[in-house]
Amino acid sequence: MSENTVNISAPGAPRVHSRPLSRIGAMILRHVYLIRTSIPRLIELMYWPTMQMILWGFITRFLLTNSSYIAQAAGVLISAVLLWDVLFRGQLGFSLSFLEEVWSRNLGNLSVSPLRPSEFLVSLMVMSLLRTLIGVLPAAGLAIVFYEANLFALGLPLIGFFAILLMFGSAIGMMVCALILRAGQGAESVAWLAVFLIAPVSAIYYPVSILPEWLQIVAWSLPSAPVFEGMRAILIDGTPRFDLMAHALGLVMVYLSIGAGLFLHAFHVARRRGVLLQIGE
Repeated sequence: MSENTVNISAPGAPRVHSRPLSRIGAMILRHVYLIRTSIPRLIELMYWPTMQMILWGFITRFLLTNSSYIAQAAGVLISAVLLWDVLFRGQLGFSLSFLEEVWSRNLGNLSVSPLRPSEFLVSLMVMSLLRTLIGVLPAAGLAIVFYEANLFALGLPLIGFFAILLMFGSAIGMMVCALILRAGQGAESVAWLAVFLIAPVSAIYYPVSILPEWLQIVAWSLPSAPVFEGMRAILIDGTPRFDLMAHALGLVMVYLSIGAGLFLHAFHVARRRGVLLQIGE
């Protein structure tokens, strides 16, 4: 047998030889089958380019019609980036803390421990807070040093903005984890995709008014859009918009209730069906 061939047959069976190109082709074909038969994998391939195009398309459209925006409100874009990171880190911190239990096959152990699902949910929210603080605070400090953009100039409303975005991130994380419990570990990539789905309609870098009218309705139904509108009102006009904060707070409580309900229901169903013992690496 040459070095370019291998015996892949069972003992006693006729020898079957494969060439390097055949083996490479077999591996490629395997992954093609995986992509072809998995809708989440297909969506993921198209997701990031599409989101980037939509997001920066709206930003470009806004800047073309408001060329003096940056001059009028220095630091607004950096403050928007930092607040967006609160939402992103809040959601990812919740989801990753849950996935750590999935990857270590610890969900089954937790389900038979005295820990209640509601207590598990609270612990994940606390971990979301800790992960967010660790990620955002150093970035906020560096923004002051390098760009003279002080997020803390927002004053007391910053606490409200932070809390609302963190709770909204946790609510999205609950929905993502519920999906993983229902669909299995193959859906874990949603943990990195979910929050960016709402980025174009969250009015992070531009006002809600720049969106098409039908998307404005979607934007005002999310807690994130009023938060970023309130941030710009303070930095540009110097006017705190407590009506926007109240609007965002009411919405985030609704999303938290929905997220917690979905998570607890999915956890209960997965435990009853024995799925918790099967999820993991």
